[in-house]
Amino acid sequence: MFKALVVEKDEDGKTSAAVQDLSLDDLPEGDVTVAVDYSTVNYKDGLCIGPGGGLVRNYPHVPGIDFAGTVEASDHDCYKPGDKVVLTGWRVGEAHWGGYSQKVRVKAEWLVPLPEGLDTRQAMAVGTAGFTAMLAVMALEDHGIGKGPVLVTGASGGVGSVATAILANLGYEVAAVTGRPDNADYLTSLGATEIVPRDTLNETTKRPLEGERWGGCIDAVGGAMLARVLGQMEYGCSVAAVGLAGGADLPAKVIPFLLRGVNLLGIDSVLQPYDNRLRAWQRIAKDLPMSKLETMVQPATLSDLPRLGDEILKGQVKGRVVVDVNG
Repeated sequence: MFKALVVEKDEDGKTSAAVQDLSLDDLPEGDVTVAVDYSTVNYKDGLCIGPGGGLVRNYPHVPGIDFAGTVEASDHDCYKPGDKVVLTGWRVGEAHWGGYSQKVRVKAEWLVPLPEGLDTRQAMAVGTAGFTAMLAVMALEDHGIGKGPVLVTGASGGVGSVATAILANLGYEVAAVTGRPDNADYLTSLGATEIVPRDTLNETTKRPLEGERWGGCIDAVGGAMLARVLGQMEYGCSVAAVGLAGGADLPAKVIPFLLRGVNLLGIDSVLQPYDNRLRAWQRIAKDLPMSKLETMVQPATLSDLPRLGDEILKGQVKGRVVVDVNG
């Protein structure tokens, strides 16, 4: 027997989440069984745990969109018992039972070997948010970063925090956007050289182009803020868009793309090819300073998750929440 956070739905459509005892026979099909050490709390997890069920189609369900641990059994040549592995994406924790469990069973192709230099706790301190941040940094580098600072919106969140730390460690000037002045010291500790109040980018303007301010941008917000940032980019520079917290609509003009050659790069962490996933995790091990990573982390256990799922939906979670599923 092992423990997992199980979300169930009653006949009235109401969902509830509680830690339960499960057996290996309860797990879905897959090539590899993993003994999980750690998972994390992400916005999607909050949706899966929340009252409406969010992204979940079938119940009972185990959320947790990422995990790191040790292979316990394998029917695939790529992995053997004792191998350390990490998983992000592939709708694990949404369509397939996820990481809020002491045991998981998944397809081998969804896994990546844990890169040298990271342990399982550090991997989940990075988690899906940090993995997404690295994909965004790689996309900006592949398209070229300009002379001005790199803007990071939603900088206090998981993606923004890790993106700020990675960019600063690589030597870029980072302008971090936050709606909370009390987060300024936290963002400065991660390497931000400028703190941008969120309200200044939420102000509406009829001008499709403004002064060239940013040499690149990692946008974790979307919506009206993304539209405003597009008009402030340097010529030929890029915005890597990773989130929709500000809404899926983009109230922008085509002018920044035509007259400034701005690139809008969509970053999807769910269905990344294996080579991209491996490259991103290897870059994380190399380019993300672990000392800064620790300042982002708050610990949690399975029993904390119903509360944390609600808090992350309300924007009350700062940095990275690492879930010790055995704690």
